[in-house]
Amino acid sequence: MVTALVIAAALWGAAAGLLLPRAAYRFSVPEEEPWRDTCPAGHPLAGWIGRNRCERCAETAVATAETAVGAAGTVGTREKPGAYGPGAAALSLCLATALVCAALAAATGTRPELGVWLLLAPVGVLLAVVDFRVQRLPDALTLPLAAAALALLGAVALVPEHAGDWPTALYAALALGAAFFALFLLNPGGMGFGDVKLAVGLGAVLGWYGWGTVMVGTFAAFLLGALYGGLLVLLRRAGRKTAIAFGPFLIAGAFLGLLVGAYAA
Repeated sequence: MVTALVIAAALWGAAAGLLLPRAAYRFSVPEEEPWRDTCPAGHPLAGWIGRNRCERCAETAVATAETAVGAAGTVGTREKPGAYGPGAAALSLCLATALVCAALAAATGTRPELGVWLLLAPVGVLLAVVDFRVQRLPDALTLPLAAAALALLGAVALVPEHAGDWPTALYAALALGAAFFALFLLNPGGMGFGDVKLAVGLGAVLGWYGWGTVMVGTFAAFLLGALYGGLLVLLRRAGRKTAIAFGPFLIAGAFLGLLVGAYAA
């Protein structure tokens, strides 16, 4: 039963990951710029989910390819027409989301909160990618994540056989958000306000399994961030005061904490 659940979760994650490249492309802009609404060639983009392809560019590329075939009898390219993001990056999104969902299913088993983790996991992967690319955590993702986490866990709390506690999830969301807000006030250059808003949603997720899980997930986030920063310094790719995106480490730490909490529940 668990094996089938893990396979199904991995397939869900892979399918969801295939829908993330367009959103990752559109959200990956510096904070002072609006979201991208065109492909690099200037064609308007419709929607936020889907593959990293521009249909008008694809049509143009196909027409060009057909002309080349007629003229030379072959097409000298391996790239998919109309792509406005690297194919390897799109594949990485698909694989990462699949692995995250499979790991969550293996840890959670048949408990009903697994549905919440599988719904939130693609958003977490998307946030990590966007923040890593441009050091930005969009409100359009962090705020709905927090609201959805609390609302969905509140619904799961009414279902038999769940293993968490919704009031603790709420208190943890408020506590972690307040703690990160205090860090932001103390050192605005070292902690972005997007991290504060992300901490609210992650606090709810971690708090579902108790305060111990909150501590594990938070500690793991800071440890991973410190290790990454130290490695960059050792490789001379950054200085001690170089700003790095903390969102991916917050999400990775929450993922690890959630696995520990789910296994221990």
